Formats: sequence, C-alpha cells, structure tokens
Amino acid sequence: MKKIAALLTGLAVAATAYLVASPAAQAAPCEGTYTIVVGGTGDNDSDDPYWQGNISQRVGYPAIPVGINARQGVNELNRLIRDQRNVCPGQHVKAVGFSLGAAVVHTWVTENWPTIDDVNAVLIADPKRAAGPGNAGAAAHPLVAPVVGAPLAGADDFFGDIPTLTLCTDDIICDANAASGLPGYLWEGRHGNYTFNVDAYSDDASGQWFNGVYIP
Repeated sequence: MKKIAALLTGLAVAATAYLVASPAAQAAPCEGTYTIVVGGTGDNDSDDPYWQGNISQRVGYPAIPVGINARQGVNELNRLIRDQRNVCPGQHVKAVGFSLGAAVVHTWVTENWPTIDDVNAVLIADPKRAAGPGNAGAAAHPLVAPVVGAPLAGADDFFGDIPTLTLCTDDIICDANAASGLPGYLWEGRHGNYTFNVDAYSDDASGQWFNGVYIP
C-alpha cells in the first residue's frame, strides 16, 4: 500500500500541470435509458475501448486520482445529468463508473440523491467502497487518503434511496486487502476483470458483487 501511496503522490504532482477541456455535449435522445459513463484513471473522455453497449453520454474530466479532479468529474456528471433531465424529464438515468470514475459517480450519488429520482448507479472497482465484506477501498487507506484529498478520500455506502450496484473482485482498488495484492493490480489484470458492457446492468441494479458472490 505504501507503493500505491507513492504512485498516487506522483500522479498528484503531475496533475498540477494537467488540464483537460470537457467535450461539448448535446442532449441525447429521450427514448430508452440515458446511460452515462465515467472512465477511470487516464480515461479523460471516458471513451476507452473497454466501454461497450448503448452509451448515451461520456463524461470528460481530468482523470488523475486527486480530489480536485474528482470534484471536476462530479460537477460535470451533475451538469450533464441535470441538462438531460431538463430536456427529458421522464427518462431514467443510469450512471456507470469505473475505478476513479466509480468514485466520481459514488460522490455524485451521495451528494445528489435527495434532489433527483428515477436514477440508478453502477460502481465498478470503486476506491470509495465501504468495508464489509472485505476491507474498504484504497481511497480510505490512511496512507492514501491524505494524498488524494476530498472528495476522493474516504469510503462510505451512503447512497440514499438511489439503487446502487457495487462490483469488486480480488482488486486492491476497491478492497485494500485483496488477496491478489499489488501484483494483481499491476501485472495480473485484476483491476480490469469486470464486465464493461453497460447493457449488462439493469436500471434497478443494487447490492454488491464481491469476489463472485452477490450480496443484496
């Protein structure tokens, strides 16, 4: 975990000189579900090839794991969802995030659930995942939290009444004590061992999948 903290420190320094412009976005069609995705570290336009399925909108933000960047992601996610809701008030919203993007969606849900409905969230490898089962995500670790800062730092499961599905499989980003450890993250591909087809997740998905076991 000290190695992860050092890695994040380096990324934080790099982030001070990094700027990204959010792509201009127009309202998506009102038919069906408005599915919005937020990519993980380095996926600045949320358009990496791992994303599949019927995606309505991709969130652009500076995808480096420090709090100020997570805040930009949360604000942009909120803007896009609210703009779409204003145009299509009866449309369901499904927000899907991976890794750093999951922390962005997580934070958005925690902050906005009292003022929006007809929404669900899918958090893939969320670094803000609360403990139980397993340990909390990496963002809550005492060596990492001070480096990344709010709102990325910390862990919780406060999603109000918004159905939220969390997925974590032997991955130190969402379970800091995962058996695969740092080698699993760096070399064994454990952090990418998920389904990224957004259509695989229903509009009312909730609970969590932890190491292959579903927990309502």
